Formats: sequence, structure tokens, C-alpha cells
Amino acid sequence: MSDESVRIGLVSISDRASAGVYKDEGLPSLREWLGRAIENPIEFEERLIPDEQPVIETTLRELADTTKCHLILTTGGTGPAKRDVTPEATLAVADKVMPGFGEQMRQISLKFVPTAILSRQVAVIRAGALIINLPGQPKSIRETLEGLRNADGTSAVPGIFAAVPYCIDLIGGPYIDTREDVCKAFRPKSAIRPKA
Repeated sequence: MSDESVRIGLVSISDRASAGVYKDEGLPSLREWLGRAIENPIEFEERLIPDEQPVIETTLRELADTTKCHLILTTGGTGPAKRDVTPEATLAVADKVMPGFGEQMRQISLKFVPTAILSRQVAVIRAGALIINLPGQPKSIRETLEGLRNADGTSAVPGIFAAVPYCIDLIGGPYIDTREDVCKAFRPKSAIRPKA
């Protein structure tokens, strides 16, 4: 197990949850899944904010530039509705766009609902942080991160998190070890460190 700490920003974007109209489920779902999947010590930075593009942009900049998060996961605000501006805010703070993450998230969701094509999730790199927009529902968050399994437990469709540790390696972040029963990280053989 790696003893390198990983700092992860979790951002739930919802007008009603941030106003206290209902309880936010995004942050607990993300925290629970990541706690099961990652072997490293994790420092979480959590934010619950409304669907306001300037607020989202400011939050993402703060988590990447000031708090120095290695990974930032957002949940909510990625549909076609007028108030859904998470992708716009994410692209506005980007140094590089990582389109493969959005493509794979939609591929996973299309296994369940045809309306997955309405999802506009994106992923970007800003400074030393990988920022990924995730769906809003806890079940969809888990499926997107973990992927889908066949009845015998083998991978049917890879989840996006399998590629996250190596991406973070490439942008200068800590070496993230995962629990393979939850999500096996993929790295080229030359990039794999032996477990201590």
C-alpha cells in the first residue's frame, strides 16, 4: 500500500441541496466509493454549491490552485437544462481537455438509459489536478467510476477510475494504489511500482 497521501476535492453542484431543500447524496456517495477503492490515505476537500457558473469556476480554481487537490470530482449540473452549467464552468478553467472520460461515462450510462446521450460530462486538467464531472445520482456515480461486471464478476465495461491513477502519475501527482476487488487501476508495465 502506498503511504503517499492523495488530496481529493469533492464538489456537489445543486441549487436545492445547497439551499437545504433536500439532503445532498453526492458527497457521501463519492466519499464512500473512494474510501473503498483507494488504498492511500485520502484528504477530502468537500464543497456543496449552487448551479452558478461563476461559483463553480471559483470553487474549481480554489481546489486546484490553492488547496492543491490532485483529483477533483464534481457531481450534478451536467444535463441540458438551463441551470446545468457544470461542463461550461469546467471547460472555462481547463489547461487541457480529456475527452475520453466523457465518452466512456456516456458509454456506461447508455447500458441503462437512452437519455445518457443528453449527458454533457467533461474532464479536464488544470495545473496538477484532474477534474472530472460525474453524474448526479449515487448509483450512476458508482457505475461510472467502477464500471459494469458480468455475472461471474469479470469486467464487462471498464469504469473511468481505472485510468485515473495513471493520469495523475502523468501530471505529477502521487502514486495511487487501488483495491482490485473494487477497481483495478491500469498502468503500462513500465509505470507499475511493486507493492511494499
